Amino acid sequence: MKKGFLFLLIVMITIAAVGCGKSKKNVIRFATWDSAEVLEVQRDIAKRFEELNPGVKVQVEAYADGYSQKLAAGFGAKNPPDVMYMWDFPTYSASLESLNQYMEEDQSFKAILADLFPGIINYSTIDNQIYGLPVGYTSHVIYYNKAIFDEAGIPYPTNDWTWDEFREIARKVSDPSVGRYGFAVPTQPDPYDFEQFLWTDGTAYIAPDGSTVDGYLNSEATINRMQFFADMIKEGSALGAQESISRAFRGGNVVIQESGIWPLAAHIEAIGEENLGIVGLPRASKTVPASSVINSSAISMAKDAKNKELAWEFIKFYSSPEAVKMRAKTDLPVLKSVADELGYNEDPFYAPFYQMLETAENNTPAFLLHPQYSRIAEEISNAIEKIFVDTINGETVNVREILNYAVEESKQYFTDK
Repeated sequence: MKKGFLFLLIVMITIAAVGCGKSKKNVIRFATWDSAEVLEVQRDIAKRFEELNPGVKVQVEAYADGYSQKLAAGFGAKNPPDVMYMWDFPTYSASLESLNQYMEEDQSFKAILADLFPGIINYSTIDNQIYGLPVGYTSHVIYYNKAIFDEAGIPYPTNDWTWDEFREIARKVSDPSVGRYGFAVPTQPDPYDFEQFLWTDGTAYIAPDGSTVDGYLNSEATINRMQFFADMIKEGSALGAQESISRAFRGGNVVIQESGIWPLAAHIEAIGEENLGIVGLPRASKTVPASSVINSSAISMAKDAKNKELAWEFIKFYSSPEAVKMRAKTDLPVLKSVADELGYNEDPFYAPFYQMLETAENNTPAFLLHPQYSRIAEEISNAIEKIFVDTINGETVNVREILNYAVEESKQYFTDK
C-alpha cells in the first residue's frame, strides 16, 4: 500500500515538474518603456501573438521610469527580459543577440525585410550586426503657421527650399517688438538631433570611421552652420529658446519650428489643421538634398534570452504588417505596405516624414560610430550651448575657438577606441 502510494506520488511530482518546465519554456518576457495608450496597444499585440501560438504566454513588463536602470540590472544579473524595446545600441549591444542569422535563415522573414523602409534598420546596426528590428520612427521636418505666412503674403515653402530662403522668410515674419520670431534655436539642443544640420553641408561631428572629431566638429562647414544660427539670434529672426519651443509655436511667438512628429497632435489642436503646414528641412543648395536624423525605436533580443526561438518568433510577429498596423495610431508605420494602405504617404501631415526618411541611408549618426559618444556629446553640447547663450547675452562669440576647444576636450576619448 505504501509502495503504491509512493509510486503515485512520484508520478504526480514528475508530471508537475514536466508541466512547470513546459510552462516556463513557453513564456517570454517583453520589456517596454511605454505606458497608457501605447502600452495597451503593445499588450494587444502580445495577446494576438498568444492567440496565434496556443500555449504561449507573453509577459509584458512595463518599466516606464527607470527603464535603462532596470534593463541594466537585468543584464547584470543574467536575468534580462527575453525581448525589449531598445534604442541605445552602443551601450547595450554586448548584451544583445545579433539578429543576422535569424533574418538570413528564416525564409518567412524575407518579405518583411523587403517591406521595411530603407535606412531605418541602420540605426540598430553596429559593425554590420543588426541588434534590433525597427518598430517606430520619426524623421525631422519643419512646422510652420500658415495663417502668419498668409498675413505676411509669403508663399508656403516647398521641399527644395534652401537655408538662405529659410532665413529670409524668418526675417520677414519676425517682429521682436511684439515677441514674435521666425524661428527658435534651442540653447541646449540635443547634439544627436542637431547633427542633421551639418549633414546637408557635407560634414558631421565625427569621421565616418569614428577615429576623430578633428576636422569635422571644427570644420569650416560646421563653423559656418553654427554661425548661421547664432547670426539669426543676433539679428532677431530667431529666438534663443530656453523653454518649450512647441509651446511658443502654438502661442504664435514662433512661426517656424523644427521637430519630429511628437508635437503634431498638439499643434493641430491648438491652431487647427487649416493653419498648420509641414515641409521638409531646408537644403544647403537647390542641388543638395536635405538630410534628417532619425529617432527610432526597435525591438531586440537579449543574448541571455531563455527561449531564443520563441523570442525571434515574437520579434518577427511584432514586425509583421498585422502588428505594425495595430501600432499605426501610436507609431509611424515602418513598413511600406502599411504606410501605403493607410494613406500616410499622401497625407499632408505624414507624407513629409516619409519624404525626409528617404535621406536616412545617406548618413550615420555619431552615436553609432564611437563607444564613448555620450562623453563626446557632452563636449559638443557644452560648445553649442556656449555659442548660443553667449550670443543671446550680447557677448562676442568666436565659434571657431569654441569648437576647437571642444575638439581638444574630446581627444581623450579616442585613445582607447
